[in-house]
Amino acid sequence: VPQCSRTCGLNWCCLVLFQDGSYLAEFLLAKGYEVHGILRRSSSFNTGRIEHLYQNPQTHTEGNLKLHYGDLTDSTCLVKIINQVKPTEIYNLGAQSHVKISFDLAEYTANVDGVGTLRLLDAIKTCGLTNSVKFYQASTSELYGKVQEIPQKETTPFYPRSPYGAAKLYAYWIVVNFREAYNMFAVNGILFNHESPRRGANFVTRKISRSVAKIHLGQLECFSLGNLDSKRDWGHANDYVEAMWLMLQQEEPEDFIIATGEVHSVREFVERAFRHVGKTIVWEGKDEKEVGRCQETGVVHVKVDPKYFRPTEVDYLQGDSTKAYQKLGWKPKVTFEDLVKEMVDADIELMEKNPNA
Repeated sequence: VPQCSRTCGLNWCCLVLFQDGSYLAEFLLAKGYEVHGILRRSSSFNTGRIEHLYQNPQTHTEGNLKLHYGDLTDSTCLVKIINQVKPTEIYNLGAQSHVKISFDLAEYTANVDGVGTLRLLDAIKTCGLTNSVKFYQASTSELYGKVQEIPQKETTPFYPRSPYGAAKLYAYWIVVNFREAYNMFAVNGILFNHESPRRGANFVTRKISRSVAKIHLGQLECFSLGNLDSKRDWGHANDYVEAMWLMLQQEEPEDFIIATGEVHSVREFVERAFRHVGKTIVWEGKDEKEVGRCQETGVVHVKVDPKYFRPTEVDYLQGDSTKAYQKLGWKPKVTFEDLVKEMVDADIELMEKNPNA
């Protein structure tokens, strides 16, 4: 693959663990980049989302995608890899990104999501690359938490409501600080929720699509969720990685919100997913006693379990990506309806091949 003028795009997410890294790697490889990624050591193979990107997937032979063992908690390895590769673009997508779990792993989340970003920025500085590297930080709509304005814009005040959001808030401001202190091309992409068939199985959208697929195939009868009335601005991850790249192609570094501007509840996601397999869900009861029953069969398919509630809830997130449209020319392509259908169809195919997946 011919390399473009940016001789090396360095993807700093743990590619195998997160959906965005695999889509971004595909995107950059298609543009002729040589992509380097950090891989956390594991006793088992954990490269499922990127195996198709190897030159030879059977033998894990690398082509223009090259992986390095490392971790955002280890500043020494970050300095070593950056000094060895000397990238021109770094995309930091690495994080403990599950909001509910961040309450249980608060210190670890702060270490990886907050201080990990500082370690990367400091490694760039230590290697003398502040004038040549462009740095993208994966920020999040969870910064807005208890929203102060609807919809949320780049100028909306932050009010995070979880250890994850608080850690990402530190990461956001340390990026701004390095940009202003060292004239580094460093940007924050404030991405609202973005999903895909590659989403982790313990995230609510993927939990819904997997469960609906299993119910459709007769492998499951019922599953449990938390707050059905949380409302989110959901887009497709493949659309959003293009926005990441566009931010680093600008003349000046700026922060951008990336969102669809549409809001849907968890409840609506459930209804759309079941509708795609020919089932109509009707809701009965209130609060923790609420259930979702199939209108056609009378079977209860959805229950509410308080263990999935967050200690502090984020009720409503809606992004205004006008700035991204005006300055980057970016807008989402995949609709909410098509996103849900794609995820359900992919999980039906997966469960048909392996019911234990």
